[in-house]
Amino acid sequence: MPSHLRPALTLFTVLSLVTGLVYPLAVTGVAQLTMADLANGSLIQRDGQVVGSALIGQSFSDPGHFWGRPSATAPMPYNAANSGGSNLGPGNPALVAAVQARIAALRAADPGQTAAVPVDLVSASASGLDPHISRAAADFQANRVARAQGLPAARVRELIEQHTAWPWLGMLGEPRVPVLRLNLALDNLARQHPAN
Repeated sequence: MPSHLRPALTLFTVLSLVTGLVYPLAVTGVAQLTMADLANGSLIQRDGQVVGSALIGQSFSDPGHFWGRPSATAPMPYNAANSGGSNLGPGNPALVAAVQARIAALRAADPGQTAAVPVDLVSASASGLDPHISRAAADFQANRVARAQGLPAARVRELIEQHTAWPWLGMLGEPRVPVLRLNLALDNLARQHPAN
């Protein structure tokens, strides 16, 4: 038995060093050299302060900002430590009530908007952390945001256009808009042109 113990311990030690130390350090080093922004969480800064991540949605509810997808994470919305959806089926009364409440909130924030509400503004993603909205969802909110910020609607639509990520190769995916980046650009624009 002792003759088997030494090779087993040697193999255990070598594999522990390779898989627990060498490999993680090598992967981390390559990631830091080739894609440091992604490896460090795609953090977004404003005035030297981290205000969020390009990968995780945030809650915006004031009329002067674009609203993202709803979040069903627990115990609070957009909880990055507890990613997950509501798991409510389409016929579940709780889901129907939540969607109706979200539609009512959108209508109350912009009573003049009569277009159909884009589905991603009333339904949570599977992760509950989606940082993007569809182009249709951004366009739906443009007039409300422009009025609340005291900006021309055409200028707000230009911001949406500038921040739209188009499908890869022109065909893979849907046009999407990063909510946090769009709202930061909107804040910068509003600072340059304060409402009268």
